[in-house]
Amino acid sequence: MKSPKEISVDQKLIALTTEIIKMTEEKDQLPLLVIKELIEDPEIEAVQNYANNVSIVRLGYNDHGPVHMRTVCRNALKMIKILHQGGIKTSLETEQAGSFSDSVTAVIFAGFFHDFGMTIGRQDHELYSGILAQPVIDGVLTKFLSDKSDLNRRVIIRSMAMEGILGHMGTRRIHSIEAGLILIADGCDMTKGRARILMELNTKPSVGDIHKYSANSIESVKIHQGNEKPIQIEVFMSSDVGFFQIEEVLIPKINSSPAKGFVELYAGVEGQDMKKYL
Repeated sequence: MKSPKEISVDQKLIALTTEIIKMTEEKDQLPLLVIKELIEDPEIEAVQNYANNVSIVRLGYNDHGPVHMRTVCRNALKMIKILHQGGIKTSLETEQAGSFSDSVTAVIFAGFFHDFGMTIGRQDHELYSGILAQPVIDGVLTKFLSDKSDLNRRVIIRSMAMEGILGHMGTRRIHSIEAGLILIADGCDMTKGRARILMELNTKPSVGDIHKYSANSIESVKIHQGNEKPIQIEVFMSSDVGFFQIEEVLIPKINSSPAKGFVELYAGVEGQDMKKYL
């Protein structure tokens, strides 16, 4: 059964995807069809739930389950919407290989599936995520793009989604804006909600402790239109330990992202002046 938080994020994802479609001239419904299909698929839910069990109970890491994967998807959609509103084309658009709708669809797949590999373990989990996600992506695309004339479109969307999945750790070179947004979106999911379950468990000290304590100090992360650059990310925290998340997790991901040039980053303890990083 889905948690109230998961249901809430599902509703926000559908609303945001609908808003993005309304912004376009084509009004292509593919992203909305795909997001609804992924939300309603019980096997996807089962994989995400087990990924969370492995991450939290077995390995002692933060949330890597359905709420996290949906949140990363939503973060990336927020950013791609802002770029589109600012007249900035995605890589598929610039290369004339696909449409904005194709980019949005690829981002949805990558956000939803990027941590599937946590069902197996932490090491190389992005590679395992790609292996596990590929047949699901193929099945969904074939359902909604079933004509022979859609073959190239299916290949392009799948390839872009896989780049986002395989590149979300920042350990492999990626080249597209779409994959770069997934990388940043993953780093932005660091609020105390990700550490809540782990903080409640009675566990012995472990290597992942700094992540749970630093994440527990992050009160909120806001993504909106920037002043100097299109996207502004603001991180509000309750204590200085949260700077670990900024400097050791988020900034390295932004620095590795092809979308870095579109982002400005501010962070600080609530009640104090914000520090500008980018």
